[in-house]
Amino acid sequence: MESFETIYAEGVAAGRITADPAQKRVLPEFTRLGRALSQKPAKGGFFSRKTPEAVRGLYLWGGVGRGKSMLMDLFNDNVEVADGQRRIHFHAFMQEVHAGITAARKTGVDDAIRPVVEKMAADLRLLCLDEMQIGDITDAMIVGRLFEGLFARGVTVVTTSNRPPDDLYKNGLNRNLFLPFIALLKERMEVVELASETDWRQHRMEGEQLYFTPADAEAHAAMDAMWARLTRSPAPEPLHLRVHGRDVEIPRFADGVARARFWDLCGRPLGSADYLALAEAVDVLMLEDVPRLSSENYNEAKRFVTLIDALYEARVKLVISAADIPDRLYFEGTGSFEFERTASRLAEMQAEGWGS
Repeated sequence: MESFETIYAEGVAAGRITADPAQKRVLPEFTRLGRALSQKPAKGGFFSRKTPEAVRGLYLWGGVGRGKSMLMDLFNDNVEVADGQRRIHFHAFMQEVHAGITAARKTGVDDAIRPVVEKMAADLRLLCLDEMQIGDITDAMIVGRLFEGLFARGVTVVTTSNRPPDDLYKNGLNRNLFLPFIALLKERMEVVELASETDWRQHRMEGEQLYFTPADAEAHAAMDAMWARLTRSPAPEPLHLRVHGRDVEIPRFADGVARARFWDLCGRPLGSADYLALAEAVDVLMLEDVPRLSSENYNEAKRFVTLIDALYEARVKLVISAADIPDRLYFEGTGSFEFERTASRLAEMQAEGWGS
């Protein structure tokens, strides 16, 4: 098969990819994987039930916007795997896992993880997981046995993440129980940093308007255009976040970019843990239709303040449409004085290069 160095060069020549030295340095790993996976796995004789051994996978990590997902998608689109492959966002993957475990428990099995692994591993040899993040203790307690089962059944895993394995679930509750999973990742996957100096997502946002007011049809059209520039997915899917055993859904998500209306995030009884999980999971949030805030929607305004604080501290890029400019968004009533800091942060988050 063609090397991924050649496939990448063809993409550069066609104008689909902008050449990046750091990206080029990791391409040999994809070539190694592609050639190994394109070989029909050796199996035993007629009476043998031996499972083919998984090819050593790849854990590709690096800063936001460095091209990790693009490279994984390029690999997934061009690799030739005879026995099945799948590409899915890590949070959506874990949502499926939780649903499978719940269904298995209803059948009375002693081990609810095993049937989930068996179902996932059937007719699957390559699993590409985008943006691995572990922020929930329930996920932290599951992933070790889950991945161990997939590896044992011959599934090769390629994953991207914003952080190295040693920083997964950092400072999490009972993290010592999570450490064997980190060791498993290092044992079964090549850990490679994509150390590019260029944030390509930031590059696509340079010089762009990020705050639209009023939140009218023109603003909505501008948000649509921004979405098209930042994502490659024509059919975005919801993002499901598992927070303290609850499911929090973000309506639209693709390529690290989430899109939601104000009422989706601030009109529901969400709190700081939910917003922190969101900030951990996304690189860019496009938030639409923020209304004027006052004592009449005080609870929603408080949630908005908490949301902006979480995004600001995590350096998440924000694209927003609102009823007015930040300084006039909360115009009267209890909380208007405290909102001054939020208004200042909203203004700062529009500055060129913020979040890089």
